[in-house]
Amino acid sequence: MLFSTPTEWIVLALVLIAGWLFGLASHPGGGKWKARYAAERDANARYRTETDARLTDTRKGHDAALAEARARVSELEAENARLARAAPVTAPDDRVRTRTDIAAGERVVVRPTAAARPAYPAGERRGWFDWGSR
Repeated sequence: MLFSTPTEWIVLALVLIAGWLFGLASHPGGGKWKARYAAERDANARYRTETDARLTDTRKGHDAALAEARARVSELEAENARLARAAPVTAPDDRVRTRTDIAAGERVVVRPTAAARPAYPAGERRGWFDWGSR
């Protein structure tokens, strides 16, 4: 067995305590790590305050835009209601004619429209992508 007598156990305890004391004596004290921790803590606090300020500004901008959009919607709804109540304005020549009006002999004015251009000239039919005949 490695440690069998009480003297060996006492020597082992003294060596352990001496090692702790030597370790504490040779340790730099932790000042460097404390300074780094404090700097990191301050940087984190500064980041938090800046981010909160940015979020508050953004939220204020969004609230203002939302208020403007709601005002515009209510304005458009009021305009829509006003137009729905207003009497329709039409010229006498532009009224809608039904089949019965036309069948009764009413004269219908046909306005000319633009003539459509043919897809290809007469007698010349092209194939895919205009690459000659099929």
